[in-house]
Amino acid sequence: MRILHTMLRVGDLDRSISFYTEVLGMRQLRRNDYPEGRFTLAFVGYGDEAETTVLELTHNWDTPAYELGTGFGHIALAVPDAYAACETIRQRGGKVVREAGPMKHGSTVIAFVEDPDGYKIELIQRKD
Repeated sequence: MRILHTMLRVGDLDRSISFYTEVLGMRQLRRNDYPEGRFTLAFVGYGDEAETTVLELTHNWDTPAYELGTGFGHIALAVPDAYAACETIRQRGGKVVREAGPMKHGSTVIAFVEDPDGYKIELIQRKD
C-alpha cells in the first residue's frame, strides 16, 4: 500500500493550479470536468502519479470559498534549502508565513508558506 494523494477543496481552481505549478513548481498531471456533478478534479505533483504522492484539487463549481477545517494541518514538501525556497516562492508571488529557521525544540530547518485558499505548506530542509 501507499498514499496516492491528498485532496483539497479550492474556491478558484485556476488560481490554485497557478500557485502549485508556478509558485511551487509542480506540474498539472490531469484535469477532468464532471458537468453532471458540477465539479472539476485537477491533480498536481512533482512526478508521475504511478510513483509519487500528488495533490487532488477539487473545485465544486457552485462553492466559491471554503472555511479551513480545524483538523487539517498542512502539506509537507522536502526542499534542499528552505531559505532559498522561501526567497524563490516570494519572488514568484507566494506568501511566506513562517520564515526558514530551526523548528522549535529541534534543529530541523523548516518554513511555512500559504496557498491562495489559506492552506499551509511546510518546507522541510533535506539535503538528500
